Amino acid sequence: MKGWRVGLFVVALVLSGCATAPQVDSSQEMQSIKLAMGYIPNVQFTPFYVAVEKGYFEQEGIEIEFDYGMENDLLKLVGTDALQFVVGSGDQVIMARSQGLPVVYVMNWYRRFPVSVAALEPLDSPQTLVGKSVGIPGLYGASYIGWLAILDAAGVDDTEVNLVSIGYTQVESLAAKQVDAAVVYAMNEPVQLRQQGYEVSELFVVDYIDFVSNGLITNENTIGKDPELVQKMVRAALHGLKDTFDDPDAAFEVCRKYVPEIDDEAAPLQRAVLDAALDFWRVGDGATPLGYSDPAAWQASEAFMRQIGMIDQEQDVSAIFSNAFIEKP
Repeated sequence: MKGWRVGLFVVALVLSGCATAPQVDSSQEMQSIKLAMGYIPNVQFTPFYVAVEKGYFEQEGIEIEFDYGMENDLLKLVGTDALQFVVGSGDQVIMARSQGLPVVYVMNWYRRFPVSVAALEPLDSPQTLVGKSVGIPGLYGASYIGWLAILDAAGVDDTEVNLVSIGYTQVESLAAKQVDAAVVYAMNEPVQLRQQGYEVSELFVVDYIDFVSNGLITNENTIGKDPELVQKMVRAALHGLKDTFDDPDAAFEVCRKYVPEIDDEAAPLQRAVLDAALDFWRVGDGATPLGYSDPAAWQASEAFMRQIGMIDQEQDVSAIFSNAFIEKP
């Protein structure tokens, strides 16, 4: 597969006041931390909003500032220690490490890679797409990587499909039949289409390769200089994630405070987006701790990125991620 370019692109992907707030040591000095999200305020960041609202970061002595933006160099900023923490995807970490940036993935958030190929007609297999037009936001980021992974796993040559860059217009393009299928985020565009009454068929990347996805990323300098800070960030974020699982309704109400665009009209759709996202965040086996990274998934992801030429040399996977900050239940 040739003739494409991949850029660092942060995907994205965003309790009630009656709950008892954790005790905060008023004598401790608060540490201000900027957490780069790489997007806009969004329901898909709900666990982080819950962690702030319920005081979990404050309990750890951390004052969080969410830093939104569609910059494509957030991993570079973290790698050069201009930022300490970012929410980003595993493929970005692998690519950044190949460029000499000492970034480290320290907390898994998405247990399943959230990219799929969606269509309003039945999709039995990737072979169904041969000779069809497929829309994609662009030839970069997790969407493009997921697309290449599906083709590779199914043995479909990329020249057999008409891939069309359509920006983030997947819903409109599918509804207007401008493309036969589109590469989407499974908790986003398909949810919108179903809310509009369409029947949607999907091919999920995770069914073809166990590719690493979004999590919390820092750098070697921060880990070496202040491992306790990394532990606190991970612990607070996972506490917010657990509460989101335990009470999605209350978590959604918290989210609405941080995402003012979710008015009463938009709430049903955004609540459905959160429900879909929970399935991609949830640990299914009951034994794996929240936040734990599967070494086999990192090996498979690194090998695939080398295979398609995204990175030139084999990377030491053990240096790319760490489970050292994941506390066993």
